[in-house]
Amino acid sequence: MRTLREYEAVARERLDPVYYDYFAGGAGDEITLRANEASLARLALVPRILRGSERRELGVTLLGTRASMPVLVAPTAFHRLAAPDGERATVRAVAAADTIMIVSMAATVAVEDIAAEAPGAKLWFQLYVQPDLGFTEALVRRAEAAGCTALVVTVDSPALGRRERDDRNAFHDLPDGLRCENLRIGDAPGDVRQIAMSPEISWDHIAWLREITDLPIVLKGVLHPEDARLATEAGVAGLLVSNHGGRQLDTVPATIDVLPEIVDAAGGLPVLMDGGIRRGTDVLKALALGASAVALGRPVVWGLAAEGEQGVKGVLERIREEVDHALVQCGCASVGDLDRTFVR
Repeated sequence: MRTLREYEAVARERLDPVYYDYFAGGAGDEITLRANEASLARLALVPRILRGSERRELGVTLLGTRASMPVLVAPTAFHRLAAPDGERATVRAVAAADTIMIVSMAATVAVEDIAAEAPGAKLWFQLYVQPDLGFTEALVRRAEAAGCTALVVTVDSPALGRRERDDRNAFHDLPDGLRCENLRIGDAPGDVRQIAMSPEISWDHIAWLREITDLPIVLKGVLHPEDARLATEAGVAGLLVSNHGGRQLDTVPATIDVLPEIVDAAGGLPVLMDGGIRRGTDVLKALALGASAVALGRPVVWGLAAEGEQGVKGVLERIREEVDHALVQCGCASVGDLDRTFVR
């Protein structure tokens, strides 16, 4: 079974270099992109001994949804750039792994079709609040109707990050035949909106979302503890500590470095984390520092590009196996046994 990094090597061979750069790249000098992995690597696990258990419990319940392991699939755009089936292949693999897929608003397959591809799949929906609130509400209704059980609202994107790889490659739109299907407003090829990054987005928009939907709301992109405190007052259901994979504002902190502060400020809200997860040991470090689960982004795309549905299955099964093995080595019977004493 390949490691997650080995899947990336295969994907790089198979992808158009422009598309590889799109998925792999970050903003500016890509300092934050590299820091996500480097900061995880600098942390050490401190195992306990003589606490043997024949079986480990990896499952977690998040906002009422049970996942078989504390690893979700993060929202990533444009899966059909990686494989012809795109998000259809991804959701089949995620359903087989019995975990949660956060459907990207910028998916190249519509949320309704993703849900239909794997009936019973556990889906959340990523949302960028659009200046056109009527269109935003229509997207929320589509997500509800498709069976999504949470909204993951991206709040770290008042403007699009400056991704210099994409600028050099002149990659600023999808090729002919591919569209962001959740933004389609008609049947004609041109009837697709662009995602609007809005500098006006504010806490008022979160209050508005809470008025129009009963879905629990997770804020994705929280890095400052004061924002975590404000989120508890705003009535959101959870937080996702994220720097957008280093793709928005370069030189912001690695997510693992701010995770404990966010957990402490979150007032008991479930806190998830993404960014730089490449090994089961990375997952344990995040859980020990207070994360309820982590979300996996680029490695899922690498699996998809390498082997389609089977590649995504391989990525998810590899990370599950590594989490289980690391738990054994740390003397834990379940992911709930982890605390900050396990990390130095």
